[in-house]
Amino acid sequence: METLFFSLVAAIAIISSILVITNKNPINSALSLIMTFFCLATLYVMLEAHFMAAIQIIVYAGAIMVLIVFVIMLLNLKSESGGRTNHALFLGVMTGVLLLIQTWYLLWRSSLTGTKGVVDSALIAKVGHTELIGKSLYTEFLLPFEITSVLLLVAIIGAVILSKKKL
Repeated sequence: METLFFSLVAAIAIISSILVITNKNPINSALSLIMTFFCLATLYVMLEAHFMAAIQIIVYAGAIMVLIVFVIMLLNLKSESGGRTNHALFLGVMTGVLLLIQTWYLLWRSSLTGTKGVVDSALIAKVGHTELIGKSLYTEFLLPFEITSVLLLVAIIGAVILSKKKL
């Protein structure tokens, strides 16, 4: 039953992620991205990472997608009027197929090592998910965390500048 549910959620995630890049309307694309985020949160719940599932919903499906929809509406993007050229579409499809074949090959030819990391289920039960994530986020991953916050700030400033009629 768990395998069937996983397959269903994974299929919905794949379909909604394909809809993100194939929709011509940016709002529909953003809604498909929200659906993908909800599917990922469901997969986190299946892995018993409830904190990560909640963060996935609150941060990504909530705050980040509100920001993206706000920027789309601020820039007043219209749906694409002209069709794509055939050679660009062919190049994109061929690149996607080659990446899919390479990923499939690497997954089926590789083997899992079975090595265990420092964090195991006993440590998670003793300390908790939130404290372990917080410690690693603010110690060994502090620089990527700060770079991400600066990039989000630059994206917001860029959207505001692009939306202004006069400078």
